[in-house]
Amino acid sequence: MGVSRAGLLTPELVQKMAKDPIVFALANPVPEIMPDVAKQAGVAIIGTGRSDFPNQVNNSLAFPGIFRGALDHGVKKITDQHKLAAAEALANLVENPTVDKVVPTAFDEGVVEAVANVIR
Repeated sequence: MGVSRAGLLTPELVQKMAKDPIVFALANPVPEIMPDVAKQAGVAIIGTGRSDFPNQVNNSLAFPGIFRGALDHGVKKITDQHKLAAAEALANLVENPTVDKVVPTAFDEGVVEAVANVIR
């Protein structure tokens, strides 16, 4: 959301969460909690904006496909429905999710095409 900051989430706060929490700490370059610290604190799945950890969430997953789809299909305005469709398309690319792979990487084959196909 862009309203966060580095170091905001502490291990103590993680331990107050429900069992096996999923955390997307996307502040960059330093996330709200470092992935290794989050796992030690009990996080089951951690996503981050950093490329040096698994589950990197980056706008490069969506934007090339969104623009390609908009250009190919004459879409003049990207709506929330488009964004949700893009997120679902990305999620569907991970056939067998694991702790270290809940989102594809920007280099996974088919990322741009999958997103472009849902922007109509």
